[in-house]
Amino acid sequence: MLAAPDVTAQPSPNCGPRRGGLRPRLIVLHHTAMTSAQAALERLCDPSAEVSAHYLISGRGEVVQMVEEDLRAWHAGAGQWAGEDDINSRSIGIELDNRGDHPFSEPQMQALETLLPGIMARHGIPPEGVIGHSCMAPGRKFDPGPRFDWARLARRGLALPAGNGVLPAEVDLDTFREAARAAGFTAPCDDATLLSTVRLRFRPQGRGPLTPADLAALPQTH
Repeated sequence: MLAAPDVTAQPSPNCGPRRGGLRPRLIVLHHTAMTSAQAALERLCDPSAEVSAHYLISGRGEVVQMVEEDLRAWHAGAGQWAGEDDINSRSIGIELDNRGDHPFSEPQMQALETLLPGIMARHGIPPEGVIGHSCMAPGRKFDPGPRFDWARLARRGLALPAGNGVLPAEVDLDTFREAARAAGFTAPCDDATLLSTVRLRFRPQGRGPLTPADLAALPQTH
């Protein structure tokens, strides 16, 4: 197992107490969609921006902590996951320095893979609790985007893998929506948005109308 990463602290004022006694049960991954990690850091620490995250990982693999894990960072915004809202109070937010249109660097992925296990252990967060911003805010957010390697995290036990790939004979929208909800995609959205959101997470190569492969890509739930 890789050693824990070196973490630099740069506190952001954009945080507060978690509401209602809630504790982290999710980790939400983002991409910054900015020109550099420094630009993202400045914005995440700017009181007038009113946004933050717990951690930022640069393309070179440098990790900066802006908000203590016991506090509520302002990273997720409106949305829902597995029937629960106020995701900020229920999660740890990690920003990855990436515009969303290019691969995530190897040093950055390695840093993420060393950061995640400690967070997951401290808060008892299982692999299924590691989600993308797009997962809980379908149609509003698209990060970390189609270039993020979810399968790599899944192979390391740091995210939920896609389904078993066994193709059903057919699939309809109602069946797909029910399976997506069981997997955690409960935020209100139309059918097309739900399909694109599930594909971003589990089948980014998917195109066109709903197919049996989209249903097969969803993780098996019990």
